[in-house]
Amino acid sequence: METFGFSDIVGPIMVGPSSSHTAGALRIARMARSLLATEPVRAAFTLYGSFAHTQSGHGTDKALVAGLLGLAPDDLGVRDSFELARTTGLSFSFACDPDAQVDHPNTVDMRIEDAQGNVLEVRGASVGGGAAVIERIDGINVNVTGEHTSVVVRQRDETGVLAHIAGCFSDCAVNIATARMYRTRRGSEAFTVMELDGGAPAEAKAAIERHPAVRDVRIVPADAPAGAHAAEGASIERAEELFAARDFASGTELLQRCAEQGATLAGAFLAREEALAALDGRACEAESYADRALAVMRASATEPLREPAPSMGGLIGGEAGDARRARERGGAVVDGLTGAAMEYALAVLETNASMGRIVAAPTAGSAGVVPGVLLALEQERGLDVATLRRGLLAAGAVGYLVARNATVSGAEGGCQAEIGAAAAMAAAAAVEMAGGTPAQALDAAANALSSLMGLVCDPVGGLVEVPCQKRNATATATALVSAQIALAGVGNLVGFDETVAAMDAVGRALPFELRESALGGIAAAPSACAWCAARA
Repeated sequence: METFGFSDIVGPIMVGPSSSHTAGALRIARMARSLLATEPVRAAFTLYGSFAHTQSGHGTDKALVAGLLGLAPDDLGVRDSFELARTTGLSFSFACDPDAQVDHPNTVDMRIEDAQGNVLEVRGASVGGGAAVIERIDGINVNVTGEHTSVVVRQRDETGVLAHIAGCFSDCAVNIATARMYRTRRGSEAFTVMELDGGAPAEAKAAIERHPAVRDVRIVPADAPAGAHAAEGASIERAEELFAARDFASGTELLQRCAEQGATLAGAFLAREEALAALDGRACEAESYADRALAVMRASATEPLREPAPSMGGLIGGEAGDARRARERGGAVVDGLTGAAMEYALAVLETNASMGRIVAAPTAGSAGVVPGVLLALEQERGLDVATLRRGLLAAGAVGYLVARNATVSGAEGGCQAEIGAAAAMAAAAAVEMAGGTPAQALDAAANALSSLMGLVCDPVGGLVEVPCQKRNATATATALVSAQIALAGVGNLVGFDETVAAMDAVGRALPFELRESALGGIAAAPSACAWCAARA
């Protein structure tokens, strides 16, 4: 989390309906594909915990198959992955074990056979916001995140192998960011996993494979922002110094950075992005990414108003248009800014539930809140794109702090971690765009978090439809009210950092049934259960 950036929080740009259950699942399988010698031909998936409970409802099954096919998280082909797999000769099966004890509730085991008859067994976990980790390869515990280019070397555990691997990269002028060897016992089969600053040259891979103790070498490419490229200029030492001076681990530190730089939340977060990019040896593309994210947000919030699409489960579709027409007829209880925000949020969840393209902000299940607020403010206040960009960066700063110090995963912290975080992000964005101070922006974020604290995650039938869609809409109102209270100068007894800590504690105290399992809350109501039974 310490090196998470803007696109990790306001992102990924993905096909719905769930960042952890769809985009994260896809990334697990996509990384596993990188470990294969040739194309996969057979795959057996075993889903655990929350994955098992919400398998088809969140598109986890389609996403896993799509990842093995090499599709990206924002490829609309994800929703047709089963058909695509059949045309390419990939057969697959699914099993669910919801009661097994696993370290993370979003866990999957994969047994994959490639075209040469090689079999690979992989365990992966989706850790929230679309991020994923490979935790086990062929029975050996590892840690592969995909944040950097990772080189996975299968070897016999012998003296000198690690030095040989490092020497091969040194000869090719490649810097190693991290290195660790994993083994079951001394002298047995082992894996060395190295994360690199940059790509892995083919000549380095070939040199590593010449060692007699090395069985094979696999490259897991970094999941870098689109268009990222190497930056020139500052030395590694200078880049580290710059990042240390601009990084922040708490709201208190963020306010210190704002004071030091004479910056708003958006400015301080952009400065951190620039330093993080220099540390990674690439150019900073936060602003261009913000523009791309805003374009996807705009499409996801407006297309359903013109042409509603049916959702995967059939529980929602057309609500945004209904709400807009009702407001246009006059006499609406909610109109103007709040009415527009509500409608845009409803629309984004319609796009999400139909496996359309959205921006997780910070998750797919809460993807309507930030665009709802930003686009409504643009419409009602005549804001320009530069102002929207600043709002999105401010939202990213708040989301980063929540993710770093708590969680944005409904499977870990309930809906308060998703909708609550999104409302906090949107509230801070609204203050930023209104010209408020950094302290007021964090007060607004704390207001929103505290107002939604304790909210459980209870998707009916495991679908990101009910009650998710209406919660996105109501959270836009919470964000706007929270921002206005802060802009009025009304302070908080409990500050932002303490509020995040309290939210984290509440989330961890929630029982499993109230954390995205579809087993409690609204999902367990008689009407919801009857609908699920009729659908089965």
